[in-house]
Amino acid sequence: MLIKQADHGLLTCLWYLSFHPIQKGLNYVNSHTPEEIAKTIQPQFKETDLQSLIRIVERYQSQNTWKADTIFEEESFLLLENILEEGGELSAQVPYEDLVTTEFSKTAAQKITP
Repeated sequence: MLIKQADHGLLTCLWYLSFHPIQKGLNYVNSHTPEEIAKTIQPQFKETDLQSLIRIVERYQSQNTWKADTIFEEESFLLLENILEEGGELSAQVPYEDLVTTEFSKTAAQKITP
């Protein structure tokens, strides 16, 4: 029982430190204009002028670069496995259920609203 409680606490911490801020960022970029996003990130790209950042963000938005959440869907997992296998980097495929958990991403997507 003690181990399960410790594991749960560790997993909760992992969720909060990993998926929570990523989901908040995804919510932000999916609910703000390119101008707002560019102004927010500009301090991190001091060498890039604001108009260039706006164009970059517009391109990212037009390409649907940012997902709505961090849930790693089975279709995406299978595509990645196929790419790795075709590239000779994966000798055998692993079942999605054996390797992927979406528990934390689903929790973050439900708890963090735009």
